[in-house]
Amino acid sequence: MPRHLYLEEERFPIAGAFTIARGSKTEAEVILCTLVEDRAQGRGECVPYRRYGETTESVRLQIETARSAIESGIDRQELIDVMAPGAARNAVDCALWDLQAKQSGRSVSELAGLAAPQPLETAFTISLGEPERMAADARDNAWRPLLKVKVGTADDRSRMEAVAKAAPNSRIILDANEGWTSSNIEMHLAEAARLGIALIEQPLPAGSDDMLGRIPRPVPVCADESVHGLDDLTDLRGRYDAINIKLDKTGGLTAALDLRRAAEALGFQIMVGCMVGTSLSMAPAILLAQGANFVDLDGPLLLARDRDPGLTYTGSIVSPPVSALWG
Repeated sequence: MPRHLYLEEERFPIAGAFTIARGSKTEAEVILCTLVEDRAQGRGECVPYRRYGETTESVRLQIETARSAIESGIDRQELIDVMAPGAARNAVDCALWDLQAKQSGRSVSELAGLAAPQPLETAFTISLGEPERMAADARDNAWRPLLKVKVGTADDRSRMEAVAKAAPNSRIILDANEGWTSSNIEMHLAEAARLGIALIEQPLPAGSDDMLGRIPRPVPVCADESVHGLDDLTDLRGRYDAINIKLDKTGGLTAALDLRRAAEALGFQIMVGCMVGTSLSMAPAILLAQGANFVDLDGPLLLARDRDPGLTYTGSIVSPPVSALWG
């Protein structure tokens, strides 16, 4: 039977607002890709990201442009040659993995030659705000072992201190989302070291981060916007200690697995992160995140509603997906 491709744009409300250095949003806009073949159905979800020039319209157009190849039976490796990295390819790649799993009766972890996935401890995100608001949010979540705290202003010392004081037993990741500058980064790094921060994510703008190779890094620094695929790794050596791998950047699980292996071979620590999406976005990343140094797959915890079935979160522990969700 021929393969059929179906696309659907969906919106999921965020519980409150999600705020980073570049702005706020109140809903997650996702594209659901469904592939149907031989009575089996595979699904993948992507989250278009405006920081990378993506919209739901542009991502949908990318997939539609590749529709003929996809429906003709293209496999995951061929997809890498047909579509560019990014959210569009991620949705199709993850749908292809899920489709093969449903057709074969084997899990994606088996198909990928990976061990069966185990539950993971994920970070929980504290949005950017005034120090008092961030401290209150951190205090409400101080029982969680790992918090990811959004920063990225001209002076984040009060925010760091407020959160660290409010959640003294939590490890803390700071995510500046490119919001620091050459004039304030050393001050921020010193303050983070004083407070025992575990990791700092993308402090300087991508393409303007050479300074990280010339200054002390008393806290490990993780690349996010500066790393999308294999071609980026060489330039990051000496500037970053870790990389944040997201499926919507790499263009799917296939490329992400290759990126992780290459990054580990170069000595980078691994963080596996996400955009704000549903459990269907997180599910493939759970396979990628096994054994990672840092896991940030809390997207569904930030939503007012999720897919059904979704992932099971017990506190900050997320369990592998059931087959009815993905994989």
